[in-house]
Amino acid sequence: MAHATLEKDTRSAILATGQKIMSLKGFSAVGLNEILADAGVPKGSFYHYFGSKDAFGEAMLATYFDTYLAQIDTLLAKPGLTGAERLMLYFANWREGQTEFECKGRCLAVKLGAEVADLSETMRLALKTGTSGIIARLQTMIEAGTADGSLPAIEAPGEVAAGLYQQWLGASVLVKIHRSYEPFETALLSTRRTLGMTHPA
Repeated sequence: MAHATLEKDTRSAILATGQKIMSLKGFSAVGLNEILADAGVPKGSFYHYFGSKDAFGEAMLATYFDTYLAQIDTLLAKPGLTGAERLMLYFANWREGQTEFECKGRCLAVKLGAEVADLSETMRLALKTGTSGIIARLQTMIEAGTADGSLPAIEAPGEVAAGLYQQWLGASVLVKIHRSYEPFETALLSTRRTLGMTHPA
């Protein structure tokens, strides 16, 4: 049991370190030696857990999205909030997650999306699965808002959820380019208009 726990901890340490470093530098710019040195793990151990750098990238993205989706599920389960309030809290958390223009491991989809989708099919699919999960949860919030009256009736909530996610993903990239939070403010105003919210939730 102790050996299994140690193996799990070592694997988790490699994944967490890789996520932290790659969220800042990207996937291709980071070598395994940098990750392993930072994690304090010998190189031979890496291949015990991951068959290749691509396999590591796939596992890192899957772990990232598992954690991220669990956080959204916690928001969905939080009592006393309307659907509209949950949506606005989700996007407020998104903005907060990019404090000082550095995501510090919390916005891996923004940092790696375009890069690794062209490098690895398995990583592209991990991104697709994870982002689809986010959109599905946004749809759930929109539908809940319509049901509880905090949002007006919205046609094609799945399409609206996808559009909102795409808009905020694009805003995240522009925030990095412009070194300004203005794209988030624009995204927030557009989100309210799209959802028919004329007053703050």
